[in-house]
Amino acid sequence: MRIVFMGTPSFAERPLESLYSCGYDIAGVFTQPDKPRNRGMKVVYSPVKELAIRQGTPVFQPATLRDGSAAGILRGLRCDLVVVVAYGKILPPDLLEIAPLGSINIHGSLLPKYRGAAPVQWAVLNGESETGVTSMFMAEELDAGDILLSKKTSIGDDESAGDLYDRLSIMGADLLCETIDAISGGKAKRAPQNHNDATYAPPLKKDMSPIDWNETALRIKCKVRGLNPWPVATAVIHGTPFKIFSVDTGDSKPVKPPGEIISAGKSGIEISCADGTVMIKRLQAPGGKVMEASDYLRGNPIQCC
Repeated sequence: MRIVFMGTPSFAERPLESLYSCGYDIAGVFTQPDKPRNRGMKVVYSPVKELAIRQGTPVFQPATLRDGSAAGILRGLRCDLVVVVAYGKILPPDLLEIAPLGSINIHGSLLPKYRGAAPVQWAVLNGESETGVTSMFMAEELDAGDILLSKKTSIGDDESAGDLYDRLSIMGADLLCETIDAISGGKAKRAPQNHNDATYAPPLKKDMSPIDWNETALRIKCKVRGLNPWPVATAVIHGTPFKIFSVDTGDSKPVKPPGEIISAGKSGIEISCADGTVMIKRLQAPGGKVMEASDYLRGNPIQCC
């Protein structure tokens, strides 16, 4: 089977690797245009582009999919199937219809829950205990196509969105090969989504970062996990702004107003919240490295009384 792959971030890298490993003929790879990143604003290739180059696969990076040029490229590649994983662009109807076997997508949730750009992060932010990956035929409406296969997994109590993202990428890679095998063998079954059950996962924004200590300890912990590794939860403690990477829910009852420091020592920095306390375990001070809160406190003691 001749396949065109469309994807950009690390979540899409594993699925593309699986296509090479399964022996499929990858006619071409579409990925987002190169962008300057990090402090030096150096142009960095996407993980998908780097993999495609190593494999000697032609790479295409159209700025738009709506001027006809991308459709022309896709027709010229004469593929049987288009596979899309976290590409970052919505495919217009004319592209969806070019490949004889259609266009399929691997999505990081159990559809119809969490359609959209950040399904992994929102599952953690909302305190879900379970999520998964879904393969589907693509439709014009975002993440609304007929479901092919899905796999479930539990979300760990301390699992960050970044850790879950990596796990789901591996699951998605396995699911992709299963899905293509079913399609090529004529055994693929389509199940329409129940659109009434759909929920959405919009992109994360930096203004989501500040912790609200008036929330419950569990909500705060979910926020810290869900915003790790980006944009990362933040808090101002004793006048210093910190990035917060890991917290535990405390056992104490709130004895001070939300946001007040209860203790600071070997266990971390304990802060009062709506229904108890939160213990900050890992943090980053301005200009510093991510470290254990206890290590930070050894050189920067905090008086809590």
